Amino acid sequence: MSVDVASPTEPLENRTGRERKLPTSSDTPYRSILIGIAIAVAAILALFFVSIVKASIPGWRIVGWHFFYGSDWNFSAGQYGALPLILGTFVTTGFALVFAVPIGIGSALAITYLIPRRFRLVISSLVELLAVVPSIIYGTWGFLVIGPWLGNHLQPWLASLTGGRWPFNGIAQSGSNLLLGVIVLGVMILPTMAAISRDVFMAVPNELIEGGLSVGATRSQVLLKVVLPSSRTGLLGAAVLATGRALGETIAMVFLLGGVNAAHPWPFNPFNTGATLASEIAANFGNYSGTQGFGILSCLALVLMVIVGAVNLLARAITSRSRRKLLGA
Repeated sequence: MSVDVASPTEPLENRTGRERKLPTSSDTPYRSILIGIAIAVAAILALFFVSIVKASIPGWRIVGWHFFYGSDWNFSAGQYGALPLILGTFVTTGFALVFAVPIGIGSALAITYLIPRRFRLVISSLVELLAVVPSIIYGTWGFLVIGPWLGNHLQPWLASLTGGRWPFNGIAQSGSNLLLGVIVLGVMILPTMAAISRDVFMAVPNELIEGGLSVGATRSQVLLKVVLPSSRTGLLGAAVLATGRALGETIAMVFLLGGVNAAHPWPFNPFNTGATLASEIAANFGNYSGTQGFGILSCLALVLMVIVGAVNLLARAITSRSRRKLLGA
């Protein structure tokens, strides 16, 4: 009895069974499906953007360029100078990032490299849990807990530092002001920053860390000179995601900021009330009538979309520049 066994030197196309050559066109259906999904996503995004632009046209016809330089925002009274809202968006997001980014990166470094291994899973799980807590819970906590403490203790202490002069002059508005909104917004985006930064640090090759330790570097030197530079691109991505959440935060900011003060519209005193583009959309979405009100709110939405898009483009440009420098080195 003889067994037909294919010779190792026999051409692949002449072999039988599982060694038969797969057709080169086997991935064509998958490529077609992925291309179709990409086209569908792009079409949905384009349709969304075009619909916002179209809805905002009546608003632009009413307010014109006054929208960008006017300071007289009062939606119910038909005053649509939105510069205080634009500045309020930048101020609250900027100071929240100043608070959340360094603390988030430091927390992620501690969780990844400094905390004993038996505690890492528990702390990481708590951080990820805080990242998905609804913003209304943070807002309620800030309004009921942080607000009274700020008015009774922090505001008098800050005012004493400057002798009652700017920027800590005046009296904190009861329950709502810019400082309260910035603090709660920073706490709100902190878990997101920490969770993503931890994942970035865990992706750093262990060989780099061991190489730094093997040449006599201390742990702090390895973290500062090896881990952080290697994670720069990922940390930038984490900061962009945190920025996106801060820019788009709505409900919590509505009652934490309190709305634009007609007597003091500019967001330059932390004890005054204020508003952001997103919070003003949420506050007035149920109060508009006709295409005029909806058009004005669509103008706010369009400006907010442009700001978010510009932040993403800037981050992408910085990332590309860093990658080119790394490849050039």
